[in-house]
Amino acid sequence: MSFPVQQVRADFPVLSREVNGQPLAYLDSAASAQKPEAVIDAEARFYREGYAAVHRGIHTLSAEATARMEAVRASAARFLNAARAEEIVFVRGTTEGINLVANSWGNDQLRAGDNIIISEMEHHANIVPWQMLCQRSGAQLRVIPLNQDGTLQLEAFHQLLDERTRLLAIAQVSNVLGTENPLPTLIDAAHRAGAKVLVDGAQAVMHHAVDVQALGCDFYVFSGHKLYGPTGIGVLYARHDILQQMPPWQGGGSMIATVSLTQGTTYAAAPWRFEAGTPDTGAIIGFGAALEYVTHLGLDNIGEYESALMHYALQALREVPDLALYGPARRRGVIAFNLGKHHAYDVGSFLDNYGIAVRTGHHCAMPLMAFYGVPAMCRASLAMYNTQQEVDRLVAGLQRIHRLLG
Repeated sequence: MSFPVQQVRADFPVLSREVNGQPLAYLDSAASAQKPEAVIDAEARFYREGYAAVHRGIHTLSAEATARMEAVRASAARFLNAARAEEIVFVRGTTEGINLVANSWGNDQLRAGDNIIISEMEHHANIVPWQMLCQRSGAQLRVIPLNQDGTLQLEAFHQLLDERTRLLAIAQVSNVLGTENPLPTLIDAAHRAGAKVLVDGAQAVMHHAVDVQALGCDFYVFSGHKLYGPTGIGVLYARHDILQQMPPWQGGGSMIATVSLTQGTTYAAAPWRFEAGTPDTGAIIGFGAALEYVTHLGLDNIGEYESALMHYALQALREVPDLALYGPARRRGVIAFNLGKHHAYDVGSFLDNYGIAVRTGHHCAMPLMAFYGVPAMCRASLAMYNTQQEVDRLVAGLQRIHRLLG
């Protein structure tokens, strides 16, 4: 059965608009995906018909809002195949989830002489929190180098790993190159060395099903806004035994059991221990609608369609003179490129004139830019609502820019 891309496109209101007199070709979903009506309506309906503070009231609206929020937690657990809903912590996004682990688990576990391993392809959100933790603890940050095609040097990884490695923090899919890292190999090796593993799934969960129990990772993080949900909401998955032992990171309402000015404070069980303050309940409700939307379409169906579209795009881009592609031959979601000697910002600006939205810049991956010796790249990202016609427009736009600029 073919993927109903036109039906899907009709669910996303923004895709019907024009930009600079041209139909919008939105090729920037890796930065933030557009939202279907189901998500927009779910959040708006919550504010119109059922808004109340959660976990704090006995009245009907509060009880209903609390039940809906906790139902989304259960949905997120099913989405990742977590063992239980209590392994799901609501955070503002991938960045906050990583910082939570660094400041709670990391502060508690890391000592001078320990080390953390990351890779050269990581997003800044999976670099800077570990740098800060190493500065606080005296631990060492070790970096897996890359091959020229944007894949990991696995032999180097095994050499970096030792008995003082406490954590491997690794992207499942590179946000710039689309590289799919060999997680089973990495996780198995890290666990045999006694290390924990955090997976940054921000660029993976929208493209294929994720099973955290099958992966065997200890932590998994992703953002709702890249999964067609609202901004300001994401998920941290952590294994139950680890999460229950982690100390709270932020203090405030909802994360306590008791508070006394003389006897001190006792804390709620996880995950609520890590959800201080009033949550963005509206975003959580919208996030639940996004999970329902992609689950209904089927992540296997989405992945199959996107893989075929990626194959088409990589073949079509061969027709663009002086186009430099970065990353492996097989990739997920994104295509990073530069056109001749022209700066990525200039190319992106020309494409915008043609109604084509791509990302330009260092993509929060400055070490990766340094590896390739460029200040910036263009990045076209393919999502389930993109089409071959939009790829053709990208190719034609790049060919036109080449003719105009030489």
